[in-house]
Amino acid sequence: HFTNVRSDPRYRLYMREGGLKARQYIINYDAIIHKAAEQFDLEAHLIKAIIMTESAFDPDAISKSGAQGLMQLMPTTADDMRVHDPFDPEENILGGTRYLSLLLKKFKHDKRLAVAAYNAGPKIVAKHNSVPPIPQTKRFVEKVMKYYAEFRKKGN
Repeated sequence: HFTNVRSDPRYRLYMREGGLKARQYIINYDAIIHKAAEQFDLEAHLIKAIIMTESAFDPDAISKSGAQGLMQLMPTTADDMRVHDPFDPEENILGGTRYLSLLLKKFKHDKRLAVAAYNAGPKIVAKHNSVPPIPQTKRFVEKVMKYYAEFRKKGN
């Protein structure tokens, strides 16, 4: 049994999140991310932050809820964004960035609200007109914003 919660004094760190593998993926997908950022007039740093949070740059990632690929697109969102193969990095990044762009427009370019909507859905964010009081969504927003600040600071 693996966990990220120390529930026993015999707990030992087995693996860190991200690391070298994630850094290599950032390099591998940098051109696609910049293409998507330019196409949808978004900051590449924000796209990278979402990818890092969603999949740690693993193009084959699948969540328990069925989200797929680098930007963890749900099948219905992938269809709406014209993504035929969510495991194809370019399709996934372009589709996820298209979706993020729509959310940013909907929430008047408020990054925190758009990121919350990316995680929880736009209806619940609109209902609360803030980051909804859902622990997973709050953690997601904080993590994305942390990575966003780090990527901006590093300039990559």
